[in-house]
Amino acid sequence: MTAQEDAILGVASWLESPRGRYLLAWEQARLDQAVADLFGFHAVQLGWPALEGLRANRMPNRWLADESAGDLHCSFDALPFSNDSLDLLVLPHTLETAPDPHHRLAEAARVLRPEGRLLLLGLNPASLWGLHPQQWRDNRATGRERIGYRRLRDWLRLLSFDVTQAQFGCYRPPWSRAPWLEAWQFMDRHGPTWWPVFGAVYFIQAVKRVHGMRLVGLARSGPGRRPAAAVALPSRSSREGIRKS
Repeated sequence: MTAQEDAILGVASWLESPRGRYLLAWEQARLDQAVADLFGFHAVQLGWPALEGLRANRMPNRWLADESAGDLHCSFDALPFSNDSLDLLVLPHTLETAPDPHHRLAEAARVLRPEGRLLLLGLNPASLWGLHPQQWRDNRATGRERIGYRRLRDWLRLLSFDVTQAQFGCYRPPWSRAPWLEAWQFMDRHGPTWWPVFGAVYFIQAVKRVHGMRLVGLARSGPGRRPAAAVALPSRSSREGIRKS
């Protein structure tokens, strides 16, 4: 078994744990809310098929890209899309398994069109989960590199992204037993007020800016304009890869 396959199995096993289910539920709710009113033509989620990041979105072309399965099998470090061709890109912990996270983020910036949206999820090193010895073992099992929130914001700024919203969540301690997690629900209620930047996971929404360019409304084809090119992929109606909204 390769290291990548071992990491994939580690992620699948971890997501079935009480901690994993707790984290996944928070992330799914954030993504459902964020993508519901984002419009365009082409949307892609890179990895984590257990998380249906595009299920609440209504763009006509939505794909799940994965390095081992999914609608589109590809490398996340060399995406098969033209420059400036995607309207929405979802990266759920996609940078944490990258050999070079900054390069992978730059590749995401390349394929997003001006004013395109980037949604990122990552584990927060500055949290109870980040400091807990069990989380270090979980990180090794899943092949994750934890990237701090401030570090990621600096990378996004260098790549001409504006961070429009950031949220932290999952404030309960990383207990291994479900009853213990349930007993600490009060921390999720008070965490955003008492210790807002110490949630176990962060969710960032960013917009790709191009200096000197201003888009009004949704870019569509018209006289003298052609829509951004994208690779030829099966239409959403002809496949079952992404579950229907």
